[in-house]
Parts: sequence; structure tokens; C-alpha cells
Amino acid sequence: MKPALKFFSSLKLTVVLLTLSLVLIFFGTLDQVEYGIWETQKRYFESFIVVWSCPDFIPNINLSWIHLPLPGGYLLGGLLFINLLAAHATRFKLTWKKSGLFCIHFGLILLLVSELITDIVSEESQMPINEGSDANYSETVLDNELVLIDRSNSDYDSVHAIPVDLLKKGKRLSIPETDLSVQALKYYPNASIARSSGAQALEKPIGNKGLIQRMSLSVTPKPKEYTEDAINTATAYVEIFDANNESLGVWLVSNVIDDRFPPQVVQSGNQSYELALRFKRYYHPFKVELVDFKHDKYPGTDVPYNFSSEVYVKDMDNSIKQKALIYMNHPLRYGGLTFYQASFANEDTTSIFQVVKNPGWLIPYISVLLMGFGMSFQFGMHFLRFLKKERNG
Repeated sequence: MKPALKFFSSLKLTVVLLTLSLVLIFFGTLDQVEYGIWETQKRYFESFIVVWSCPDFIPNINLSWIHLPLPGGYLLGGLLFINLLAAHATRFKLTWKKSGLFCIHFGLILLLVSELITDIVSEESQMPINEGSDANYSETVLDNELVLIDRSNSDYDSVHAIPVDLLKKGKRLSIPETDLSVQALKYYPNASIARSSGAQALEKPIGNKGLIQRMSLSVTPKPKEYTEDAINTATAYVEIFDANNESLGVWLVSNVIDDRFPPQVVQSGNQSYELALRFKRYYHPFKVELVDFKHDKYPGTDVPYNFSSEVYVKDMDNSIKQKALIYMNHPLRYGGLTFYQASFANEDTTSIFQVVKNPGWLIPYISVLLMGFGMSFQFGMHFLRFLKKERNG
């Protein structure tokens, strides 16, 4: 047997990888207190290498100098995947007696594959809808985007979106289907925006167009927050350039500068665009209309026993109109999306749906069924052998 194949098929490697997985989960759980579940998942389980830094949990003792490098979830999951395949290639032969083991291992492989698919292609967002209103998009507070909106067409808006991850690098970015380009002069993952007062802000305003031209605003950078309910105020100064590479001004944009403020309009020749930095949106080819939201409580108490939303789902061309009732543990599946009843607002007049896109959602169910069948078959076969020996004995 080749040394490489012998190493990757080793049972010792399996034990080491499973042990390191437990260590990763332990330190990830510790950091979840500081970074929250989403950031911890990204740092520890959607990475190849992660460095754990010791928090200052003992008074008057500085332990922040302690750093521990750990293999990330992608590295451990990939090595476990290779380990399973190599073990089958070297030690297992497909026979009727071992078919249960093959089902168990194949189920484990599917489970690893489904986790990778979920990490890469799944999307989660929220869709708040007022009673009597509808919506054709959902949004997430975890990501932001810079948008230029062309409203010149009476039938639809053309939205040009740029992820903020590209803005952070400070490079000049061309905006598709326009003659404009944009460059972020400064970007803050979190900041405080307020009217300027006698006290000077930590950062001197550099904008000269749009809202900051009409209002005296100050921007104060803040540390990014990671608590579960925290919403960071992403803020940036962006400079817009036309086709002749001439500057159209420096604009202050932020996800708190929303519909409550007059739109910031960039004028380029005869064409105008609304400029904004907002939570990332996912547009859908259908509308969800909220007919009625119910928040039922046990009589004489404030303890809820039911949240439910009666909705209509309508395609944009009105060719399909479907009625559905969404309540706890009873989601609506439509158009490759799953709508869960998540929360409510505005004195029970607004329903908030969790919208999940996960093309691989069926794979974990299949893998669990395969592993369950494999274990039942394998243990059942050994049990029958035991009964046979008992009878013969």
C-alpha cells in the first residue's frame, strides 16, 4: 500500500480528526459569547485555519497574548471526507454482510457534502410585511450593499448593487450597464452618525455632495458589534466618477440613511441615479401578500400559543396565485425558498418571515435515513446471528 493512501485511510487519523473537531467546537463555543453565533460560525467552521485569542476573563491578569492556531471546519471536514473515501478504497469490500456499514459511511459522506453546499449556496434573510401589503424582496442585516437605482422606467427600477466587501478594498469599481465608476475613500463597518456639535467627531467629514451637503453631520467610528441582536451601522464616503473620469462628488452613505431621508441623487448628463448603502436585498419573481396575522394568547395571560400568517403568493405576471397559512413549524415552500414564521412587530400588524434558500435541504434527511437504515440492518443482522447461536446452543 502506498504511504499516502495508508496515512489517509488510517483509523488513527480518524480519531485525531474527531478529537480536533471537539476541540474546535469547544473554543468556538467560548468565542460565541464575544462574537455571536454568525461570526463564530464564519471564523471557526467556514474557514481552513482559525486563531483563538484568550479573553481577559481573570481580573488584573492580561492573557490576551495567548494565541492558539486551530484547523478550521473546512480543513477538518475535507480531511474527514478524504479519510472515509480512502478507508473504503483500502479496507472495505462491498459485500452483503457489510452493506449496512456502507450505508452508514455513505450517509456520513452525504452529511459532509450537504454542510459544504449549505455553507456555499444557502441564503437567509427576513421579509417584514404589514397587513394588507405585499413584498417581493427580503433582506439581511448581516450584509450590506451599495446601490445605484435608475427609476427612469415607469414599469420597473434598475438596481445596480455592489457588495461592501468590494468597497472595503478601496479600489475603483465600474458599475455595469452605466458609464459610472465608484471608489470608497473610507469605509466603517460600524459608526455613529449625528449632527455636528461643538465637540468634534473623531473623523473629519470629507463629503461634499448629497445629504452631508445639506446637513452638518459627523461620523464617529465604533467597534463592530457581534451580539445576536446587534445591527451595525455600516457607513462609507464614496466618490463617483463619470465616463470622462471626472468626479461627481464625494457622498456619505450609510444603512441608517434610509427612506426617512430625501434620496441622494447622482446626476450624470441626462441620467440620474439614487445612491444608497443598505442592507443586502434578495429580489424574488413573486410577491407575498399578508392578508391577516394572528397572535393568540392563553386566556388571562400574555403567554402566546400561536403565531400565524395568512398569505397570498402571486407571480409577477399574476398567472399563479396561491393561498397559504404559515405558522410555527409549518413553513411555506415556494419557488425554491422556505418561509418560516419568525417574529412580529407594530402591535401585531406586521409579520416577519425568515426566508431560507437552501438547494441542498433534502440531503441531510437522505443521509440520516441511510445511516438509520445501515445501523438497523447491521445490528439486526448481528442480532439474528445471536438468536441463531442461542437456538443451536
